[in-house]
Amino acid sequence: MDANESFADIPIDRVRQFWNASPCNLHHSPKPVGTREYFDEVERRKYFVEPHIPAFADFQRWQGRRVLEIGCGIGTDTVNFARAGASVTAIELSSGSAKIARQRLEVYGLADRVNIVVGNAEELPQLLAPQTFDLVYSFGVIHHSPRPERIVEHLRGYMTAASELRLMVYSRFSYKLFWIMMKEGIWDMSRIDELVARNSEAQTGCPVTYTYTDESVRALLAEFRVLAVSKAHIFTWDIERYKRYEYQKAPEWANVSDAELAALERELGWHLLVRAVPV
Repeated sequence: MDANESFADIPIDRVRQFWNASPCNLHHSPKPVGTREYFDEVERRKYFVEPHIPAFADFQRWQGRRVLEIGCGIGTDTVNFARAGASVTAIELSSGSAKIARQRLEVYGLADRVNIVVGNAEELPQLLAPQTFDLVYSFGVIHHSPRPERIVEHLRGYMTAASELRLMVYSRFSYKLFWIMMKEGIWDMSRIDELVARNSEAQTGCPVTYTYTDESVRALLAEFRVLAVSKAHIFTWDIERYKRYEYQKAPEWANVSDAELAALERELGWHLLVRAVPV
């Protein structure tokens, strides 16, 4: 693996504490947390800024089928799988995130379609009895676990030959990396892991953030046949305006066409999107 192996020694409790203190996308709306208006706005903002997610997840495809989600956060994708008619089991490390996700499911009347289990996915067999799923889905999660290979090793046991894995991990070489290096004024490529971990999320100081190349993600998924690997997502919005829930392109992106941006994302996107099936 390209990423710094020192992450493997970081206690999972540090990761849990980080996400309990700052659940992902918690501030995607200024409305009162837990209200329908809040959750509606969180979803609009997430899919507006990351429009590739619905296509990658392909929610409608899993109607009437079983989905295992590794890391549900506050439940944006979880809700959409359930809305589409899937039966979802979600594993979530952060009890704070899980609490909000459960509130969200209650608000939309979908709680009967989703079972959220709080725990460390590196110990998946201790959390979830043997069973199989049609889709195993994890978007932006396992790269924050000290030993992501342990999670992957467990997944095969919850899949049949007909099951599919859809996984997003962060790309090692991306526009985001170069933006971080410029921001910090550090151009030492040997410090990629340190720099990315510190700046990978909206809230600084994430304890663990692995990044992957096409080659290393295929090595991680050695027990799978990889169907496709692609890149997506460059954040092009003016950050200060974005924090105020305003959407204006940053000056450097103002004259970049959608076609040009799409081409750049294919080369320098932050999200490495992987589809795979068991060998």
